[in-house]
Amino acid sequence: MHYLSTMKRILVFLSLIIAAGCTQAQTTPAKPNIDNVPTFKLLSQDSIYITNANLKKGKGLVIIYFSPDCSHCQHMMTELKPDMKKFSNVNVVMATFIQANMLKMLRDFRRDYKLDDYPNFLTGTEFPNYILQRYYQVATTPYIAVYDKKGKLVKAYDKAPKVAELLETVKKI
Repeated sequence: MHYLSTMKRILVFLSLIIAAGCTQAQTTPAKPNIDNVPTFKLLSQDSIYITNANLKKGKGLVIIYFSPDCSHCQHMMTELKPDMKKFSNVNVVMATFIQANMLKMLRDFRRDYKLDDYPNFLTGTEFPNYILQRYYQVATTPYIAVYDKKGKLVKAYDKAPKVAELLETVKKI
């Protein structure tokens, strides 16, 4: 009889542990607070550091977290190419995570998409600190965050939006 009472207590205890574990598994992780432009430091393809101080004052900001060899990023840039001039009123910071010894990839990316024709498009790697990647909790590329002239978030995209949608968001700033 005592044996059954002990077994019941153990069974109730294990049931409580399992129920608590299931409850934890169903909670979603907190979304990051990305309401303000983060401080960043990127190493450009020319081995020059790009920071918030390099941004033109009084303009909105589009941060694109990408990888030069990402097919989704390349597709987005191909679709964006005909409308690049429509981004002339904003700073565009294209940040990647590639290692500094791979800056040739960044130079090739700039060449392939003629980014040198658009001085407001700044590109660089944040290796080895990954501040932006952690700030936005980037899981896939491209990731895009659009900020107004005051540095307040207008909209963020976990994946590449249609160019028309992105242009509409940029028009709001």
